[in-house]
Amino acid sequence: MTIRTVPLDEQDDASRHDDLTILVVGAGVAGLAAAQLLRADGHHPILVERRDPEADAGYMVALMPLADGPIADLGVRQEYLARSVPLDRFRFRAHSGRSLRTDGLEDVVGRYGDYRGLTRGALLDVIAGEDAAVTHRTTVTGLDEDPEGVGVTVETEGTVRTLRVDAVVIADGIGSRTRSLLPGAAPLHRVETGWGGWVAWTPLDADVDLGEELWGDGFFIGTYPVPGALGAFVGGPEQETRQGPAAFADVVRRKLGTAPPRIEDALRAVAAAEAPFFWPLADVRAARWTTRRTVLLGDAAAGFLPTAGIGAGMALESAWVLASHLRGATTETIGEALAAYESAQRPRVETAQNTSRSLARLMFRRGRALASARDLLLRVLSIGTALRPIVRLLADRPALPARQR
Repeated sequence: MTIRTVPLDEQDDASRHDDLTILVVGAGVAGLAAAQLLRADGHHPILVERRDPEADAGYMVALMPLADGPIADLGVRQEYLARSVPLDRFRFRAHSGRSLRTDGLEDVVGRYGDYRGLTRGALLDVIAGEDAAVTHRTTVTGLDEDPEGVGVTVETEGTVRTLRVDAVVIADGIGSRTRSLLPGAAPLHRVETGWGGWVAWTPLDADVDLGEELWGDGFFIGTYPVPGALGAFVGGPEQETRQGPAAFADVVRRKLGTAPPRIEDALRAVAAAEAPFFWPLADVRAARWTTRRTVLLGDAAAGFLPTAGIGAGMALESAWVLASHLRGATTETIGEALAAYESAQRPRVETAQNTSRSLARLMFRRGRALASARDLLLRVLSIGTALRPIVRLLADRPALPARQR
């Protein structure tokens, strides 16, 4: 699997042969998937990324069956299965660390397709397929949309130039810089939980198909399998996490007393990591996704809290739905195609985001009495109940243009 860094001129020259020229900003999950799906349809989108090609690929990802359609259309299913592990069970732990319940996922998620765990870096490799051209270290600094197209000012390693394209896909993440360049940029609604945490890696144990979460009194710990390792997340209120991972791990131990082995491994890994990735737990939602010639995609449109484990899958699905709406679009019909995409996909994305927000209100709490009351709820709240709105999305596949069904 190859993500290939190429000069901007190479991509620009190739795109000139297309009836519809498209710039994709951001080579993360959503942007890379959109570009590769368009390339599979015979387009030559220009894909740019502000980061270095060697940038840290980050954290663990759980992919629900939302990803199955785009994975199939990319032709990378076998590589996807090889680079991921099945997630078949999920365990809740009480705030004291004892096990509350373990649920099988086959009847909840598995009936609709694959539910698998892998690293974000592995997922990008899978999406890239045999070849994915990207111009790295490139930032969009200006957008000038008119009835005939979009003038895009880009800076590549100190060199500034202007591209002329028919449409722009903005997929540069939750903190998108390009989003703010849109004329009359859509208002953003943010949820700031006031919590954050670190990601680290521990050795894989015998429960290779088990995801586990401990919702504590002022802390949260999750462990999730990927090939050959467990991804661990340890987090809490920002006023406490700012003291650093080792000190915060000691706070958690004092609250737990004796930690279960997986939880202790997670605490040790975060405390010992040289520079663990810190994840501020906040989200964002744009009130509008499209103009006549631009569209927000993935986290740039709706950045997710990780609480429902659906952000990456929804980004893949959105890229797939967008590519299907762009298939056959022309310079004259691009506005209608983008509007139809937003009308079809935004309700699904916002339903999933609402579920993540609801779970955050339940998970990110402080106080022993509240934690005890939540433990009682979790005894009867199955994973299927907690994820019911998302399960409905799995059962109700996204609406694609009729010719693509």
